[in-house]
This record gives sequence, C-alpha cells and structure tokens, in this order.
Amino acid sequence: QDNRISIWSVGDAGNVGLSGEYQGEPQLLCDIRHNGDVMDMQFLDQERIVVASSTGTVTIFRHHQNNQTLSANQRWEKAHYHVDQDTSCGGAACTGVICNNPEIVTVGEDGRINLFRADQKDAVRTIDNADSSTLHAVTFLHTTEILTVNSIGQLKIWDLRQQRNEPSQIFSLTGDRVPLHCVDRHPNQQHIVATGGQDGMLSIWDIRQGTMPVSLLNAHEAEMWEVHFHPSNPDHLFTCSEDGSLWHWDTSTDISEKPSFLHQGGRSTTYFSHSTINQSVVSAWLSNDPTKDRMEITNLIPNQTLSVNSLDILGPCLVYGTDAEAIYVNRQLFA
Repeated sequence: QDNRISIWSVGDAGNVGLSGEYQGEPQLLCDIRHNGDVMDMQFLDQERIVVASSTGTVTIFRHHQNNQTLSANQRWEKAHYHVDQDTSCGGAACTGVICNNPEIVTVGEDGRINLFRADQKDAVRTIDNADSSTLHAVTFLHTTEILTVNSIGQLKIWDLRQQRNEPSQIFSLTGDRVPLHCVDRHPNQQHIVATGGQDGMLSIWDIRQGTMPVSLLNAHEAEMWEVHFHPSNPDHLFTCSEDGSLWHWDTSTDISEKPSFLHQGGRSTTYFSHSTINQSVVSAWLSNDPTKDRMEITNLIPNQTLSVNSLDILGPCLVYGTDAEAIYVNRQLFA
C-alpha cells in the first residue's frame, strides 16, 4: 500500500575483509513516497532516477547528495492510460523505462510507447497503438532505435526517426505465444539480443537474420523476470526468476583456459577487452546449441524459494531483490 523509492549506500570495495566478503551494513541514505507500485526504474544520470508506476505516471526523482534527500524533479502524469488521460481510473501500468540521457522511453500495459526528454514537459513522441497487447519491457538498440517485448511472444524494433507508427521489424517465438517479460542486447555485438518470458526459457536472437530466435535454452521453472548481459564482459549473462533462482551463464570459450579475473594475491580486477578474446566467444551465443561444451551455468542462490524480481550488475558486483523483502549484494562474481 505504501511504496517508497530508497537510495542505499553499500559502501565501497575498499571495505572488503581478508576473505573477500564485504564488511559493514548497507546504509539507507534517504527515501521518498511513491504513488503506486514501482514497476521499473533507472538512473538517468548521477543524481536523477526515472521511475515507472503502476498508476501510469512516470516520475524523475532527484537525489540531493549534499543533504541526502530525494525530491520529485519532474512528473508525467498518466503517461500510460487505458481509456483517456482524464478519467480517474484510466491509468495503465507503465511496465518499463529505459534512459539514454536526456531521452527516456517508456512502455506500458496500454501498448503505448512514449519518448520523453528530461527537460521537456510534453512527450517528444508518442506511438499510441504501438501494440495491441501489453508491452513488458524496452531497451535501446542504438541511439535512435529501441527494442520492445510483448505479452504475445513478439520482439519488435522501432526506429524513432521514422514518423510511421509501425515497427521496422517484428520477430516472434514460434508456436505458443508465450509472453516475453524482459530483453537485453549484447553491449558490443548489437545484433545479439536475449529475452526471457513466462515459460522461463532464455531466447537468443540475431536480429540480422530470420524472425525467430537462434537458440532457445531451457532455464527457469517459472517466469523469467530479468535478463542482463554483463556490460563489460558480455560472455557472462544473468537471469532471475519467479522460481527463486538466479543463474549465471558463462560462455567463455574453454572452461579450463578461462582467464582468471583476479590477479593472484592482489585485489585489482582485470577485464578483457573483447578484441583480445578469440572471436568464437562472441559467436558462442549464436551457435545452435551454446550449452554444448561451451557454457557453464551456475545458480547463484541454490536454496532460495521466493521470487527473485530484479537484478543489476556492474564490474564484479551483482545486486538483486527478492520477495523476501530483501536486497542482496554479491561482490565476488568472478572470484
């Protein structure tokens, strides 16, 4: 009933004990009330956070670091709505938001896509009937193109430069129209896209060819809520599910030759640029059966039973939230 946006400090890596685990409790820095369920949120920049609400409203909150407070900076009331914007019960949930400062794209249960600019009161662009079904998630493909996934198993590409209100490409799962809940694109190989949906399967797509996924991988036993490529190490992918599991998918070519991510004896972490890694790593996601000999899958929370609703990842740090009303931080991803 009473929802809040909270900012936490989980300390810095300098606070790591001898055995590598993080010392000290996360600190709640500040919070602020939020109208409706928080469906999605993303940092726009260092101090602004864009939040999607089940009421259909999209709000930018500003984090004032000097006195540790949050304030509503800008709000688009009922950016998503079912009947019309004026009826009191007309709000439709805003299900997804993605930022590429100063641009913000939102999608919703009303099948609408909005393009906002952080400094403008009105939407820059709205595609009213973008989809006849619920749009569940959105991400940028390039600065002018976005990807959406919907509740009938379709992945669509939209070119925001085009005035047409039709997608430039449509891809779909064959057979049963399983709702897709999440989407992410490979950070370097932008034609490789991963999606997850209601049946817990991980789908890998090559948007240069065909209209169907390149591979379908058996994953979770219930809905997959989130999928993310590691931003600087994209042969690692992470998925989480209603079934209480969080999987780490590792397609580094040869398990035995895998470079160690931590220097022996030191704490400095090295990341390998993609050019130094053999080209076959890149295409490992696109082989017909990537799991064959070249993928290691680890469930990072083996005994969890409650849904893992969200995850994010940066460097050696993974953060996820569950129905246990807890946020977990794992700082030893590649240890």
